[in-house]
Amino acid sequence: MKAVLLAGGKGTRLRPLTLHTPKPVVPIFDRAFLHYQLDLLKQVPEIDEVILSLNYQPRKIEEVFGDGTGTGVRVRYVVEPAPLGTGGAIRYAAQGTDDTLVVFNGDVMTGIDVKAVVALHRERQAKATIVLTPVDNPSAYGLVETEADGRVRRFLEKPNPDCITCDTINAGIYVLEPDTFDRIPKDVPYSVERAYFPSLIERQDTFVAYVDRGYWIDIGTPDKYVQVHHDMFDGKFAGGLFATGDRTKPMVSPEARIEDGVTMTAPCFIDAGAHIKSGTTIGAYSVIGRGALIEESADLQNTIIWPNSRIGQNAVVHGAIVGRSCHIGRDSVLKGRMLLGDKSQLTDVTSIGS
Repeated sequence: MKAVLLAGGKGTRLRPLTLHTPKPVVPIFDRAFLHYQLDLLKQVPEIDEVILSLNYQPRKIEEVFGDGTGTGVRVRYVVEPAPLGTGGAIRYAAQGTDDTLVVFNGDVMTGIDVKAVVALHRERQAKATIVLTPVDNPSAYGLVETEADGRVRRFLEKPNPDCITCDTINAGIYVLEPDTFDRIPKDVPYSVERAYFPSLIERQDTFVAYVDRGYWIDIGTPDKYVQVHHDMFDGKFAGGLFATGDRTKPMVSPEARIEDGVTMTAPCFIDAGAHIKSGTTIGAYSVIGRGALIEESADLQNTIIWPNSRIGQNAVVHGAIVGRSCHIGRDSVLKGRMLLGDKSQLTDVTSIGS
């Protein structure tokens, strides 16, 4: 078996954070996002290779994962010549293989039992298996309706409230058989959701659903990106940094430097190489990235600071996401869901937000 991670998107909803950092390597605490998907794929020992389907800034992604050494899986890269859509990207990445494919959209954070999904696919001898997840507000999404035996009946595009018959949406995780890919046109944009899946229903191929009611989130917006950190702090996501340990205490790397007189309120996280100077307040749900410098008497609350950024003396940063190698000047105030792209600078005594 092989896996394909669809990681070619530009991450436009997270800009300016993703102008220089492709979404697959956006940090979630101390790890690039795709590490969490690779951890899930290791549940299935039969997967002998993970193919990263890339388009946007592929070299930066390859610099992080290399050939997979250290991740526990072998990684290979396929770069689309142009954006091909989800279906086109899958066919392009799967060239030359007849193996069953496990496919993940590159913005899904989940605790799915991949082994159980593969087992269902094999048990039903399916041509395709789709993972579905329930949502609280079905009218805001395209829904996927199933038969009593788990076969996929139809896709509903954002139905009116009186037409809602289920609460399950496409979770962006599939198990697919490549002998169906001949219906995907080569080298042109093609949607797996809008064209390939409907073709399976029309041809009465065995197309089944696995409904997972565990943790699932699309990290592609600033609010969702912050939420996944909160969820991990709160123990709602079972994997990653907070899978074990005491969340009632600040989590501080032994390689971080914390001066006397720093106030920290749990849950919070301070990565290796960070330096927090005296008088600083690190509030709950704050994340301080590797190598960041927080100068005297700064006040950080519910804030995510990416690696190597510097927060000046007496600065106040509440609720923001600060990219890599930024500099926020002394006595500056940054409040609200503000996003600063890499290498941004706020001069001293600047005030933004309320």
